[in-house]
Amino acid sequence: MKKGQYDIIIVGGGMVGSAIACALGGSRYSVAVLENQYPAPFSFEQPHDLRVSAISVASETLLRNVGAWEGITSRRLCPYRRMKVWESDADKAATEFNSTDINEPYLGNIVENRIVQLALLERLSEFDNVDLLCPVKTQSIDYSPGSSIVTLEDGQELIGRLLIGADGGSSNVRQAAGIGVTQWDYAQHALIASVKTAYPQQDITWQQFTPTGPLAFLPLSGSHASLVWYNTPNDVKRLLALDDDAFNRALHEQFPSCLGKIDAILERGFFPLRRQHAHRYVDDGVALVGDAAHMIHPLAGQGVNIGFLDAAAISACLLDAQDQQDFYSMAWLARYEKERRHPNLLMMQSMDFFYRAFSNRILPIKLLRNIGLGVAGRLPFAKEHVMRLAMGIEGQLPELSRRFG
Repeated sequence: MKKGQYDIIIVGGGMVGSAIACALGGSRYSVAVLENQYPAPFSFEQPHDLRVSAISVASETLLRNVGAWEGITSRRLCPYRRMKVWESDADKAATEFNSTDINEPYLGNIVENRIVQLALLERLSEFDNVDLLCPVKTQSIDYSPGSSIVTLEDGQELIGRLLIGADGGSSNVRQAAGIGVTQWDYAQHALIASVKTAYPQQDITWQQFTPTGPLAFLPLSGSHASLVWYNTPNDVKRLLALDDDAFNRALHEQFPSCLGKIDAILERGFFPLRRQHAHRYVDDGVALVGDAAHMIHPLAGQGVNIGFLDAAAISACLLDAQDQQDFYSMAWLARYEKERRHPNLLMMQSMDFFYRAFSNRILPIKLLRNIGLGVAGRLPFAKEHVMRLAMGIEGQLPELSRRFG
């Protein structure tokens, strides 16, 4: 069978992989994006999806600059202007962040993952130099710098000078390139539930810390919301086995009163939590992005956002190298790893710290946590710094604008 030849093959057309393809749209590269399933079409009558993400302002900037943001806003999203975190007493030891304190209209947006992916895939379809192959399944990958071969289940073979692994935590690209990982599982699962509440549209996301893990509220459009309940694997399994009425009672018993009344449980599910980091992000002819390179605890909702920063960094690197024959070499790709590996590791270590600190039941540590949260809420400079970090604009937004604006 005839082999299709491309400069770049992106394995994985999810949010991060398709963002890279859009950033490379209109460049001199020939690009193929391989995705195993096209997301279902959107209609406003559909219930909200179970999987949602908190899209930071920095990620929004990337999505705007690659031309995909309008495809999101034309569907649905929920801006949040406030964040609140506390442990035992929401009035005495709580920290609330408000976008008005830093003269910003909002801190971020809660968006369904499918909507982000749909907007990006629609945008990349507008570029003549990008081919979307979907639905396809990868049968094998023969990695060779400058001439890797990807064989699909239908027998089609593609040759790429550069492979980009955007294919998740179990990345086939990473395994084919012989790149190892350091990993461990957290003693928690995340139970997620899509619900309808008695409250109208909200503009706050909050998180209460408990010894078994945080309880989190993410506002969606209208009276809808996404709840995240971090708990032990056994308890998550038990909770998922409950009928809707019993599960609703469990939510009202465990979640704080500010949740209000839950009128309906629309969907629920879970995912295990893993900390994973690739030993390296690049080699000659290969680069890893997003979950293929790193998986972090979703405590602060930064997983997809650091993936989008990966997308920005690798795209900028490749756009700078598009006139070079050796664009796929370590000489160019090393810049991407240098830019992204340390910040990603720092974020992972920060999430590890919070995971361990807030899972500790020792009384002195518990008191220090509550004091720390209360004090942080009274230090305006600290609050401003935290908000800008959460928004991804602490020293990063101007760089993103320069690259893609």
